Amino acid sequence: MTRWLTEREQELWRGWIAASMLLPDRLSRDLQEAHGLTGTDYQILVELSEAPERRMRMSTLADRTQLSRSRLSHQVDRMSRAGLVERQDCAQDGRGTYAVLTEVGWQSIVRAAPDHVESVRRHLLDRLTPEEFEAFGSACIKVAEALRQPTPSQG
Repeated sequence: MTRWLTEREQELWRGWIAASMLLPDRLSRDLQEAHGLTGTDYQILVELSEAPERRMRMSTLADRTQLSRSRLSHQVDRMSRAGLVERQDCAQDGRGTYAVLTEVGWQSIVRAAPDHVESVRRHLLDRLTPEEFEAFGSACIKVAEALRQPTPSQG
């Protein structure tokens, strides 16, 4: 038996769909206009800036950014041409490749981070009370953790 959404559930669900599409787009546009970075560029720069030695195996970076390995490879190629990152072979096994944050990439994230945080505040946090943001964030964490768990068919 189908458990249809109530009118209010439908309204809230559609609000989530709209916000989950509009917010990342707006944040990415703000980064693009101010710093010439896409949201994906920024996400990769953040991951690398927080990694030991500012480098990470490409496979790990793909998992952390929720990008397919193919899409990440194209993204890193583009960012490499811009001087933001570079690839390094993995000396331990000869098969893996690292994405490494360059000095240009580091300076880019240092310049972009304050504006990005302000954009997040302006477009999300300032729209909610602290209690609403706490509930929203807690709910998102709960959903994300559940979605990261393998389903029975995944093993």
